[in-house]
Amino acid sequence: MIHRRLLPALLLLAFSFWSPGELRAQVTELPGRVAPRMAPAVPVPFGPGERLEYDVRLGALGTRGRGYMAVVGLESVRGRTAYHVDMYIEGGLLFAKVEDRYQSWFDVSNLVSLRFIQDVDEINYERYRHWEIYPEELRFERLDKGTDGSIASDLPLDDVSFFYFVRSLPLEVGKEYSFNRYFKEDGNPVIIKVLRKDTVEVPAGTFPTIVVEPVIQTDGLFEDGKAELHFSDDEKRHLILMSSKVPLIGSLSLHLRSLREGTPLRPLAGIREEEIRSLLSVPPARPLSGDDAGGER
Repeated sequence: MIHRRLLPALLLLAFSFWSPGELRAQVTELPGRVAPRMAPAVPVPFGPGERLEYDVRLGALGTRGRGYMAVVGLESVRGRTAYHVDMYIEGGLLFAKVEDRYQSWFDVSNLVSLRFIQDVDEINYERYRHWEIYPEELRFERLDKGTDGSIASDLPLDDVSFFYFVRSLPLEVGKEYSFNRYFKEDGNPVIIKVLRKDTVEVPAGTFPTIVVEPVIQTDGLFEDGKAELHFSDDEKRHLILMSSKVPLIGSLSLHLRSLREGTPLRPLAGIREEEIRSLLSVPPARPLSGDDAGGER
Protein backbone atom coordinates (compact mmCIF):
# COMPACT_ATOMS: atom_id res chain seq x y z
CA MET A 1 0.00 0.00 0.00
CA ILE A 2 1.42 3.40 -1.04
CA HIS A 3 1.63 5.92 1.71
CA ARG A 4 -0.39 9.01 0.88
CA ARG A 5 2.65 11.22 1.47
CA LEU A 6 4.58 9.34 -1.26
CA LEU A 7 1.83 9.63 -3.93
CA PRO A 8 2.66 13.18 -5.12
CA ALA A 9 6.33 12.27 -5.49
CA LEU A 10 5.52 9.14 -7.54
CA LEU A 11 3.22 11.12 -9.85
CA LEU A 12 5.94 13.75 -10.36
CA LEU A 13 8.44 11.01 -11.21
CA ALA A 14 6.07 9.44 -13.74
CA PHE A 15 5.46 12.73 -15.53
CA SER A 16 9.19 13.42 -15.66
CA PHE A 17 9.56 10.44 -18.06
CA TRP A 18 6.47 11.40 -20.17
CA SER A 19 7.24 14.09 -22.69
CA PRO A 20 4.70 16.87 -23.40
CA GLY A 21 4.49 15.66 -27.00
CA GLU A 22 3.45 12.18 -25.88
CA LEU A 23 0.89 13.69 -23.56
CA ARG A 24 -0.65 15.76 -26.36
CA ALA A 25 -0.76 12.66 -28.57
CA GLN A 26 -3.12 11.03 -26.08
CA VAL A 27 -5.60 13.89 -26.35
CA THR A 28 -8.03 13.91 -29.29
CA GLU A 29 -7.83 17.32 -30.93
CA LEU A 30 -11.17 18.99 -31.54
CA PRO A 31 -11.66 20.89 -34.82
CA GLY A 32 -11.70 24.65 -34.60
CA ARG A 33 -14.85 24.78 -36.75
CA VAL A 34 -17.31 22.25 -38.14
CA ALA A 35 -17.89 22.47 -41.87
CA PRO A 36 -21.48 21.96 -43.09
CA ARG A 37 -22.18 18.61 -44.71
CA MET A 38 -22.80 18.85 -48.44
CA ALA A 39 -25.23 16.44 -50.08
CA PRO A 40 -23.82 14.62 -53.16
CA ALA A 41 -24.21 16.73 -56.28
CA VAL A 42 -26.36 15.50 -59.14
CA PRO A 43 -24.41 15.11 -62.44
CA VAL A 44 -24.81 18.23 -64.60
CA PRO A 45 -22.95 19.80 -67.56
CA PHE A 46 -22.23 23.09 -65.77
CA GLY A 47 -20.40 24.20 -62.66
CA PRO A 48 -19.03 27.14 -60.68
CA GLY A 49 -17.03 29.56 -62.79
CA GLU A 50 -19.03 29.09 -65.98
CA ARG A 51 -19.74 32.41 -67.70
CA LEU A 52 -21.33 33.01 -71.10
CA GLU A 53 -21.42 36.55 -72.50
CA TYR A 54 -23.80 37.72 -75.22
CA ASP A 55 -24.54 40.46 -77.68
CA VAL A 56 -28.13 41.62 -77.27
CA ARG A 57 -29.96 42.39 -80.52
CA LEU A 58 -33.28 44.17 -80.73
CA GLY A 59 -35.36 43.31 -83.78
CA ALA A 60 -34.06 44.92 -86.97
CA LEU A 61 -32.02 47.43 -84.96
CA GLY A 62 -29.07 45.08 -84.57
CA THR A 63 -26.76 44.85 -81.57
CA ARG A 64 -27.97 47.24 -78.89
CA GLY A 65 -26.74 45.78 -75.64
CA ARG A 66 -25.02 43.00 -73.76
CA GLY A 67 -25.86 40.17 -71.44
CA TYR A 68 -24.42 37.25 -69.54
CA MET A 69 -25.31 34.03 -67.77
CA ALA A 70 -22.99 32.93 -64.99
CA VAL A 71 -22.73 30.24 -62.36
CA VAL A 72 -21.40 32.65 -59.75
CA GLY A 73 -20.46 29.94 -57.26
CA LEU A 74 -21.72 27.87 -54.36
CA GLU A 75 -23.57 29.40 -51.42
CA SER A 76 -25.35 28.06 -48.36
CA VAL A 77 -29.10 28.70 -48.27
CA ARG A 78 -30.62 27.69 -44.94
CA GLY A 79 -27.92 25.04 -44.54
CA ARG A 80 -28.24 23.61 -48.07
CA THR A 81 -25.45 23.96 -50.64
CA ALA A 82 -26.79 25.79 -53.69
CA TYR A 83 -25.63 27.02 -57.07
CA HIS A 84 -25.96 30.78 -57.33
CA VAL A 85 -26.77 31.66 -60.95
CA ASP A 86 -26.99 35.19 -62.34
CA MET A 87 -28.62 36.16 -65.68
CA TYR A 88 -28.44 39.77 -66.89
CA ILE A 89 -29.68 41.49 -70.07
CA GLU A 90 -29.47 45.18 -70.89
CA GLY A 91 -29.94 47.12 -74.10
CA GLY A 92 -32.28 49.25 -76.16
CA LEU A 93 -32.64 52.76 -77.49
CA LEU A 94 -33.19 56.11 -75.87
CA PHE A 95 -36.97 55.62 -75.88
CA ALA A 96 -37.02 51.85 -75.31
CA LYS A 97 -34.69 50.36 -72.72
CA VAL A 98 -34.52 46.84 -71.35
CA GLU A 99 -32.57 45.95 -68.19
CA ASP A 100 -33.46 42.61 -66.67
CA ARG A 101 -31.68 40.61 -64.00
CA TYR A 102 -32.70 37.18 -62.76
CA GLN A 103 -30.93 35.38 -59.91
CA SER A 104 -31.58 31.86 -58.73
CA TRP A 105 -30.22 29.70 -55.93
CA PHE A 106 -30.91 25.96 -56.38
CA ASP A 107 -29.77 22.87 -54.51
CA VAL A 108 -26.74 21.06 -55.99
CA SER A 109 -28.18 17.66 -55.03
CA ASN A 110 -31.46 17.89 -56.98
CA LEU A 111 -31.55 21.35 -58.69
CA VAL A 112 -34.57 22.35 -56.57
CA SER A 113 -35.14 26.12 -56.20
CA LEU A 114 -34.50 27.70 -52.80
CA ARG A 115 -34.45 31.41 -53.68
CA PHE A 116 -35.42 33.43 -56.77
CA ILE A 117 -35.07 37.15 -57.47
CA GLN A 118 -36.45 39.07 -60.47
CA ASP A 119 -35.44 42.66 -61.14
CA VAL A 120 -37.07 43.67 -64.42
CA ASP A 121 -37.15 47.06 -66.16
CA GLU A 122 -38.65 46.89 -69.66
CA ILE A 123 -39.72 50.13 -71.35
CA ASN A 124 -42.85 51.13 -69.39
CA TYR A 125 -42.82 48.16 -67.03
CA GLU A 126 -40.83 47.59 -63.82
CA ARG A 127 -40.94 44.73 -61.33
CA TYR A 128 -38.85 43.57 -58.37
CA ARG A 129 -39.71 40.30 -56.66
CA HIS A 130 -37.85 38.22 -54.09
CA TRP A 131 -39.02 34.72 -53.24
CA GLU A 132 -37.64 32.49 -50.51
CA ILE A 133 -38.79 28.97 -51.40
CA TYR A 134 -39.26 26.19 -48.83
CA PRO A 135 -39.73 22.88 -50.74
CA GLU A 136 -40.33 20.65 -47.71
CA GLU A 137 -43.00 23.00 -46.38
CA LEU A 138 -44.65 23.54 -49.78
CA ARG A 139 -44.59 27.29 -49.34
CA PHE A 140 -42.79 30.49 -50.32
CA GLU A 141 -42.26 33.91 -48.78
CA ARG A 142 -42.30 37.13 -50.82
CA LEU A 143 -39.76 39.27 -48.99
CA ASP A 144 -40.45 42.33 -51.17
CA LYS A 145 -44.13 42.29 -50.14
CA GLY A 146 -44.03 40.59 -46.75
CA THR A 147 -46.48 37.91 -47.90
CA ASP A 148 -46.38 34.15 -48.32
CA GLY A 149 -48.17 31.43 -50.22
CA SER A 150 -48.14 27.78 -51.23
CA ILE A 151 -46.00 26.21 -53.97
CA ALA A 152 -47.09 23.61 -56.47
CA SER A 153 -44.47 20.92 -55.83
CA ASP A 154 -41.91 19.75 -53.30
CA LEU A 155 -39.44 19.80 -56.24
CA PRO A 156 -39.97 23.43 -57.32
CA LEU A 157 -38.15 25.17 -60.16
CA ASP A 158 -38.08 28.86 -61.10
CA ASP A 159 -37.50 30.48 -64.50
CA VAL A 160 -33.71 30.30 -64.29
CA SER A 161 -33.25 26.99 -62.46
CA PHE A 162 -35.63 25.47 -65.04
CA PHE A 163 -33.21 26.63 -67.73
CA TYR A 164 -30.28 24.82 -66.07
CA PHE A 165 -32.49 21.81 -65.36
CA VAL A 166 -33.28 21.59 -69.11
CA ARG A 167 -29.57 21.54 -69.89
CA SER A 168 -29.34 18.24 -68.00
CA LEU A 169 -32.18 16.53 -69.89
CA PRO A 170 -31.62 14.00 -72.71
CA LEU A 171 -33.00 16.35 -75.39
CA GLU A 172 -34.34 14.30 -78.30
CA VAL A 173 -35.74 16.00 -81.41
CA GLY A 174 -39.47 15.49 -81.82
CA LYS A 175 -40.05 14.88 -78.10
CA GLU A 176 -41.88 16.96 -75.51
CA TYR A 177 -41.33 17.03 -71.76
CA SER A 178 -44.08 18.16 -69.40
CA PHE A 179 -43.51 19.09 -65.75
CA ASN A 180 -45.73 20.31 -62.94
CA ARG A 181 -42.77 21.73 -61.08
CA TYR A 182 -42.91 25.49 -61.67
CA PHE A 183 -43.01 26.91 -58.15
CA LYS A 184 -46.16 28.95 -58.83
CA GLU A 185 -49.20 26.82 -59.57
CA ASP A 186 -50.52 29.07 -62.35
CA GLY A 187 -47.30 28.47 -64.32
CA ASN A 188 -47.90 24.74 -64.71
CA PRO A 189 -47.53 22.64 -66.63
CA VAL A 190 -44.13 23.72 -67.98
CA ILE A 191 -43.65 22.19 -71.40
CA ILE A 192 -40.26 21.73 -73.06
CA LYS A 193 -40.56 21.12 -76.81
CA VAL A 194 -37.47 19.84 -78.61
CA LEU A 195 -38.17 21.22 -82.08
CA ARG A 196 -35.22 20.51 -84.36
CA LYS A 197 -31.48 20.63 -84.93
CA ASP A 198 -29.89 23.64 -86.53
CA THR A 199 -26.54 25.30 -87.19
CA VAL A 200 -26.15 28.91 -86.11
CA GLU A 201 -23.43 31.51 -86.54
CA VAL A 202 -22.78 33.87 -83.64
CA PRO A 203 -19.82 36.13 -82.72
CA ALA A 204 -18.21 33.22 -80.82
CA GLY A 205 -18.26 30.97 -83.92
CA THR A 206 -20.47 28.48 -85.75
CA PHE A 207 -22.23 25.82 -83.68
CA PRO A 208 -24.51 22.83 -84.32
CA THR A 209 -27.47 23.28 -81.96
CA ILE A 210 -30.63 21.68 -80.59
CA VAL A 211 -33.60 24.06 -80.66
CA VAL A 212 -35.93 24.04 -77.67
CA GLU A 213 -39.15 25.95 -77.01
CA PRO A 214 -40.02 26.36 -73.31
CA VAL A 215 -43.61 27.19 -72.37
CA ILE A 216 -44.49 28.51 -68.90
CA GLN A 217 -48.10 29.60 -68.39
CA THR A 218 -47.29 32.85 -66.62
CA ASP A 219 -45.50 36.15 -67.13
CA GLY A 220 -41.76 35.79 -66.98
CA LEU A 221 -38.69 34.92 -68.95
CA PHE A 222 -40.24 32.17 -71.11
CA GLU A 223 -43.94 32.92 -71.02
CA ASP A 224 -46.39 31.34 -73.49
CA GLY A 225 -43.84 29.87 -75.88
CA LYS A 226 -42.41 33.24 -76.87
CA ALA A 227 -38.81 32.06 -76.83
CA GLU A 228 -36.56 29.64 -78.69
CA LEU A 229 -33.35 28.39 -77.12
CA HIS A 230 -30.47 27.04 -79.20
CA PHE A 231 -28.32 24.75 -77.03
CA SER A 232 -25.00 23.40 -78.27
CA ASP A 233 -25.49 19.90 -79.66
CA ASP A 234 -23.04 18.28 -77.26
CA GLU A 235 -22.82 17.24 -73.63
CA LYS A 236 -22.24 20.81 -72.42
CA ARG A 237 -25.58 22.20 -73.69
CA HIS A 238 -24.31 25.79 -73.68
CA LEU A 239 -26.87 28.41 -74.70
CA ILE A 240 -25.63 29.64 -78.08
CA LEU A 241 -28.62 31.72 -79.15
CA MET A 242 -31.91 32.77 -77.55
CA SER A 243 -34.72 34.69 -79.21
CA SER A 244 -37.75 36.06 -77.39
CA LYS A 245 -40.71 38.35 -78.07
CA VAL A 246 -40.65 41.77 -76.37
CA PRO A 247 -43.48 44.36 -76.38
CA LEU A 248 -43.04 47.32 -78.78
CA ILE A 249 -39.56 46.27 -79.91
CA GLY A 250 -40.79 43.01 -81.44
CA SER A 251 -37.95 40.66 -80.59
CA LEU A 252 -34.92 40.39 -78.36
CA SER A 253 -32.14 37.88 -78.99
CA LEU A 254 -28.93 36.83 -77.28
CA HIS A 255 -25.95 35.81 -79.44
CA LEU A 256 -23.00 34.10 -77.75
CA ARG A 257 -19.89 36.30 -77.83
CA SER A 258 -17.56 34.51 -75.39
CA LEU A 259 -17.51 31.44 -73.19
CA ARG A 260 -15.63 30.46 -70.06
CA GLU A 261 -16.07 26.88 -68.91
CA GLY A 262 -16.96 26.09 -65.33
CA THR A 263 -15.96 23.12 -63.20
CA PRO A 264 -18.86 20.68 -62.70
CA LEU A 265 -19.08 19.24 -59.17
CA ARG A 266 -20.05 15.91 -60.72
CA PRO A 267 -19.54 15.71 -64.51
CA LEU A 268 -21.95 13.89 -66.80
CA ALA A 269 -19.22 11.71 -68.32
CA GLY A 270 -19.91 8.03 -67.69
CA ILE A 271 -23.40 8.64 -66.28
CA ARG A 272 -26.16 6.77 -68.07
CA GLU A 273 -29.29 8.54 -69.27
CA GLU A 274 -31.53 6.40 -67.03
CA GLU A 275 -29.52 7.42 -63.96
CA ILE A 276 -29.87 11.12 -64.79
CA ARG A 277 -33.61 10.77 -65.38
CA SER A 278 -34.00 9.02 -62.03
CA LEU A 279 -31.86 11.52 -60.10
CA LEU A 280 -33.72 14.49 -61.57
CA SER A 281 -37.20 12.89 -61.38
CA VAL A 282 -37.71 13.27 -65.14
CA PRO A 283 -40.90 11.66 -66.56
CA PRO A 284 -40.81 9.96 -69.98
CA ALA A 285 -40.98 12.31 -72.96
CA ARG A 286 -43.83 12.10 -75.44
CA PRO A 287 -43.90 12.87 -79.20
CA LEU A 288 -44.63 16.45 -80.24
CA SER A 289 -47.97 17.23 -81.82
CA GLY A 290 -48.00 17.44 -85.61
CA ASP A 291 -47.90 21.26 -85.77
CA ASP A 292 -44.88 21.50 -83.47
CA ALA A 293 -42.81 18.60 -84.72
CA GLY A 294 -39.84 19.58 -86.78
CA GLY A 295 -37.09 17.52 -88.32
CA GLU A 296 -33.42 18.24 -88.59
CA ARG A 297 -32.42 21.02 -90.94
